[in-house]
Amino acid sequence: MKKSVFLLFVSLSCLSHMPKAQKHCTTDIDTAIIAGGATPVLIARTFSFTEGPAPDKQGNIYFTDQPNNKIWKYGTDGSLSIFLDSAGRSNGLFFDKKGNLLSCADEQNQLWSISRDKKITVLVNDVDGKKLNGPNDLWASPGGDIYFTDPYYQRSWWTRTKPELDKEKVYVLRRGSKTPIPVIDNLQKPNGITGTPDGKYLYVADIKGNKTYKYAINKDGSLSDGALFVNMGSDGMTIDNRGNLYLTGKGVTVFNDQGRQIAHIPIPENWTANVAFGGKQRNKLFITASEAIYVLEMKVKGVE
Repeated sequence: MKKSVFLLFVSLSCLSHMPKAQKHCTTDIDTAIIAGGATPVLIARTFSFTEGPAPDKQGNIYFTDQPNNKIWKYGTDGSLSIFLDSAGRSNGLFFDKKGNLLSCADEQNQLWSISRDKKITVLVNDVDGKKLNGPNDLWASPGGDIYFTDPYYQRSWWTRTKPELDKEKVYVLRRGSKTPIPVIDNLQKPNGITGTPDGKYLYVADIKGNKTYKYAINKDGSLSDGALFVNMGSDGMTIDNRGNLYLTGKGVTVFNDQGRQIAHIPIPENWTANVAFGGKQRNKLFITASEAIYVLEMKVKGVE
């Protein structure tokens, strides 16, 4: 696709998918984020529901097929392989600085750490003796604190039919602690979560309230200065090296660090669940969407 045609496509797409709070969309060549002529490329459609993409230090992407209880690996060489079977019904994933794969394992409503040799350590089992609703997505700060969302989605593999906790909250597990601390308790259904690479700010999506908020992260792990970022919710999310925020649902919608929509990336699936940057240069946007996974060449790079 020629660059002029591509920019027109992005501009029209932005207008058609723009939240009411956003007035226009930047399409300057200097600020374009997608590689010239690139479109999402289908890697495979052999799953039940894909989620939780996370890159390791080499740029390999790990992702989950929660209904089939597996964690998969998509290598930088283009290979697909199963990393872990019987994966605790893992949902969101994130690699910590030591190379451990952190997992929202909602089969038993736990938070896991999975080592390179696949040894599983349960980081969080309950809150004051009560089961978590179902850890959904997570992000680890540069200092090692783990922030995770805990919405309630009834799962077919549970015997319970109602939550044990009174609210759907966002928690932080401080480095070295075994007790999660609630840091947000006023959202309808917190879901997607990510933070800035300097550890100063946290983004959290309220998928039921259809809004995404930005918070300042304090030295003690608490949050302050919560403010509406955009009038759009999200399932999963990520950030690039320009500070742009990528939200998911009906395709991928991209906002700059001021909350202005700059692009919309249509994905030909019923639901786009999550995104992450991978590849050796971190310039490939990996997209989990319903039964499929896609990759898109980018001009920007990830900061995971």
